[in-house]
Amino acid sequence: MKRIFLSISAILLITATGCRKDFLDRNPQDAISDETFWQNEEQLTLAINALYANVKNNNTIAMDQMGDNSINSSTSDAYRIFGSGNYDSDLSSVNAEWVSQYSGIRDCNAFLANYHRAKGVPEATLNQLVGEAKTIRAYMYMNLVMYFGDLPLVTEPLNITELYGPRNSKKEIVDFILSELEEAAGLMQSAIMTGPKLGRMNKGAALALKARMALYDDRFADAEDAAKRVMDMNVYQLYSTGRPAEDYYNFFTWKGKLANGTNKETIIARINLLDVSMHNISRETQVPDQSSRYNPTKSLVDAYLCADGLPITQSPTYKEDTYANIFENRDPRMKMTILAPGSKWGGKRDGNPQNTDITTFTAPKFLADKQGCVTITGYYYTKYVEIPAVALVTRDANDIHVLRYAEVLLTWAEARFEQGKLTQGDIDNSINKLRERVGMMPMTLSFLAANGLDLRTEIRRERRIELAREGGRWYDMVRWKEGDKLAADVKGMKKSLALVPSHVANFKTDAEGYIIVMSGRQFVAPKHYRFPVPLLQIQRNPNLAPQNPGWE
Repeated sequence: MKRIFLSISAILLITATGCRKDFLDRNPQDAISDETFWQNEEQLTLAINALYANVKNNNTIAMDQMGDNSINSSTSDAYRIFGSGNYDSDLSSVNAEWVSQYSGIRDCNAFLANYHRAKGVPEATLNQLVGEAKTIRAYMYMNLVMYFGDLPLVTEPLNITELYGPRNSKKEIVDFILSELEEAAGLMQSAIMTGPKLGRMNKGAALALKARMALYDDRFADAEDAAKRVMDMNVYQLYSTGRPAEDYYNFFTWKGKLANGTNKETIIARINLLDVSMHNISRETQVPDQSSRYNPTKSLVDAYLCADGLPITQSPTYKEDTYANIFENRDPRMKMTILAPGSKWGGKRDGNPQNTDITTFTAPKFLADKQGCVTITGYYYTKYVEIPAVALVTRDANDIHVLRYAEVLLTWAEARFEQGKLTQGDIDNSINKLRERVGMMPMTLSFLAANGLDLRTEIRRERRIELAREGGRWYDMVRWKEGDKLAADVKGMKKSLALVPSHVANFKTDAEGYIIVMSGRQFVAPKHYRFPVPLLQIQRNPNLAPQNPGWE
């Protein structure tokens, strides 16, 4: 089934102009309460489908570049600018985040204010649709509250250009989100949607989002409860076909698409279909004739444990004498996330002029000669790359996994730990299930203690590694109060490991010889733990003042 997303306003415009002969006497075309709409189940379904356009698509991946996992080669990239701290309240991208989320909230409000007008719709169907609308609205408020803190809480279908009242407190917003998601969970079905409804929200989606929001707000008991309820549904399971060296990677390719029927891990996704809804992630990651838009950082590369369960600073197996050795004896998820020598890729010519096999990666390329993908850090991603799609422009139909069961397990484990309740059995039922899938040695409390490893640090490392390139790193850094890491220089590989020294001769390095990709970043607390309220919005609505701390 082809799924085309339109805004509710656009749907009403099409409906009104197509059904009414007296076009010049029509009602205002942005009027959500148009009397020709909201009449039957078909129109409600059309409207609810439109709401799904507000669930982030490829932006979910790009958002990871706000943190310290990844960096865009373009200096004008909004997420790179956000992560640098070098912007102000008049930055158009800040306003775009505000407007896009409130625009989606407005559409949800319109649905919730009008759905009851439809005739002949079964109660169970109405409940399901209402639950979906409430879940999507809560998801957009989650994005807003994490960015801006205090917000106007708007639950009526006001026009996006209308002035709102003053901001509600962050606590009020989070309370509303959690309450809405709890109500939505009670309205929706538990089973994963299939057929024409594939990818639609269900009870698990609402509870998983509730667990995420509660964790982000340090409400650990609520996070634990919501996550456990998802686990106890027995609906979701980690994607595994018994191939530990492939499954994690395959999950993020076309093999892991929900439509294939083998993926019971994804809880919320943006579904993509060839010739209908596509994106450009694979190509932009390994673009054959330009610089990659997504460059893994030294910080992320260093975060992967060695195969013996120790950090690279402690493991006797870790060697950095060659580029290839960086990838050896590491957590298997590293090679399934970051491109390693010997892997298949779509970037064509690499850094080795002697390599005649252009389908196999051997070394990073730094020379921009349009003969292969250039990296600015020395590293490339392979996670979320469908290799055949790299050669094509905007022909990638990978599903974008917005929230998956692995995150629920990590949330449950962290919430248990922060309450002083985490046991080895809990670790086995959460973190070690993720490690088992890829063939990584399990985490044990005795091993951590014997090697002087901090449990909180390792729980947070596990979340970073498992969810790398999935958009949540900045949110985690903010809630963990690790903003100082955003002020650090962004670094890449050791310059001395470059295959062609002349190609990196002018690259700046630190005292240890690592390439400095970006310097001059800043993070001032508490200022940068929140975005500024967009200047344009304050000009339109002075009630939004005062500005967030530090942005005055």
